[in-house]
Amino acid sequence: MLTAVLVVVGYVVGSMPFGYWLVRVFRHEDIRAKGSGNIGGSNVWRAYGRWLGLPVVLLDTGKGLAPALVGTLVVGHGTGVLAGAAAMLGHYRPLFMKFQRGGKMVATAGGAFLGVAPLVGGAGLGVWILVFFTLRYPSLASMVSAASLVLWSWLFGYPWPVIVFAAFAAVGVAVLHRANIVRLWHGEENRSTLWRRWWKSTPATSS
Repeated sequence: MLTAVLVVVGYVVGSMPFGYWLVRVFRHEDIRAKGSGNIGGSNVWRAYGRWLGLPVVLLDTGKGLAPALVGTLVVGHGTGVLAGAAAMLGHYRPLFMKFQRGGKMVATAGGAFLGVAPLVGGAGLGVWILVFFTLRYPSLASMVSAASLVLWSWLFGYPWPVIVFAAFAAVGVAVLHRANIVRLWHGEENRSTLWRRWWKSTPATSS
């Protein structure tokens, strides 16, 4: 019963569309009409800069972290995995947006793994940073870091629910980035200029 409650709470927390809400409050605009139309932190950052993008990334990470961490500590890894997965699903199809398209789950998945398996989440973050600052493709960094979660889960000796969760997360992130995969394949994916604009107030213009 407790596991079911935590899964429902995880979905509700994951459904909180912080990217949509913050842009509405501070810019009185709909982020879905900007850039890729995604409500996640990357699109918010590209459209409005770090002052809105960074809080969205942190909040999206936190809404995956909190349910997964509580589930893991209170019940165990299995419940933590289910609660984290529910948060990811909520981010993808938010209850508060009538189940319309949400985000691509990258930050929320990262938060979920920090809650369930901190070593795995931290290693995945390291992979994302390495790939992003080397090649400057956020989409590629997201997919590679998600795929690496399976390896880290196994290497660090986490139980099978965490390994299976890592596999599903990797597949989910790849599927939601399928348009990016096509652009990467054809050499049409734009490189991010985020690292050059970190301290600038103007938003990045890459798509």
